[in-house]
Amino acid sequence: MEGRVALVMGASKGLGRASGAALAREGARVALVSRDRERIEQAAASIAGETGAEVREFAADAGDLDRLPALAAEVASELGPIEILVTNTGGPAVGDPLGFGREDWEAAYRSLVLAPLTLIGAVVPAMREARWGRIVNVTSIATKEPIPGLMLSNSHRLAAVGAFKTLADALAADGILLNSVAPGRIATDRIAGMMGKRIEEIVDTDQPDVPVRRLGRAEEFGDVVAFLCSERASYVCGVNLLVDGGLARGI
Repeated sequence: MEGRVALVMGASKGLGRASGAALAREGARVALVSRDRERIEQAAASIAGETGAEVREFAADAGDLDRLPALAAEVASELGPIEILVTNTGGPAVGDPLGFGREDWEAAYRSLVLAPLTLIGAVVPAMREARWGRIVNVTSIATKEPIPGLMLSNSHRLAAVGAFKTLADALAADGILLNSVAPGRIATDRIAGMMGKRIEEIVDTDQPDVPVRRLGRAEEFGDVVAFLCSERASYVCGVNLLVDGGLARGI
């Protein structure tokens, strides 16, 4: 993917940062996006230093749907037409399944469903003109096996998978491939926080219910995203691929 222009959301840390770094290592010119300006600047500088790739940073909140088309236009203006899009738009709150109000549901829907669709609408015209594009959404193992307490994620990420499957069918003939990647237990700051620990404390902890006996590393997840965004994944379309060390038991 040498020289391809990639836009990666939620890229200041965790799975988004790892995805951006993996794309940069493969030669893409990467636009990293986060709502935290300071953190995304640090991430961009770090990845550029590690890879030698052209990396730019942009500030935007995935929940601000009116901002997203302008964001895509800014990236295209600085780097060129967007050819790769990674829609990593965060995880909703944990809590009582019946304890969320309408505002919580609407905010989760904006972030997990409408934000990816808004970005897709902004980048597809250029991809259609070029007759090439890769779009990958970060979902969750919750799309295969619902996770207790994650009512909003369990619900809306499934909606996103359905939307991506529908769009994959509609856009494949234009050379645009859409796929989703469903992480299991990956050692990120979010998972560490849910466990009440620091990330350094969880990386090598034994996971007896995971067949590979450990947490995944963000870099391993990023490599899968990079593969799906590459020429070598030219016959992979419309999947929701588990990256979970075998944790999901369903067939």
